[in-house]
Amino acid sequence: MTRHPTQTYTLLDALQASPTAPMPEAKRLHQLTIMWLGLAALEQGKDPSRQDWRVCSDAVNLLETLVLQGQAQDASGLLMDAIAALAMAGKRHLRGGPLRLDGPGIAAVRAVLEDYSALLDVLPERAVIACHRATERRLREIYAGKAQKHDVEIIGL
Repeated sequence: MTRHPTQTYTLLDALQASPTAPMPEAKRLHQLTIMWLGLAALEQGKDPSRQDWRVCSDAVNLLETLVLQGQAQDASGLLMDAIAALAMAGKRHLRGGPLRLDGPGIAAVRAVLEDYSALLDVLPERAVIACHRATERRLREIYAGKAQKHDVEIIGL
């Protein structure tokens, strides 16, 4: 069964969001807590879940969208390494191995989460919601077979 990304935010959410102020702290904290807990599980958890992998992949995909949109830079220089590390972990898991990142993968995903976290503190809420919407739209296109040459294969974990 193919997993199709859900729509996190609607157009109405985007229109109601502040065009100048960052996302409210409670929303930022909620989003980042889920992502950091996912990374902690992939690093040290007894049995990391597919959801742990997905939330880390979501964070990496969101930063990639912000970079592609020109709203951010890959400050750590590790975005492509994080993408590759998550893809390798997913493929290893599909072959029966553990759903784990290797050492360099942990460093890359951690750096990307730090970059994304810093952006949430300064980007307007509307820009963050627009990023979510664009990322989810791109994932739906990939699932529909409309991948671009820089896209990696989506793994149905």
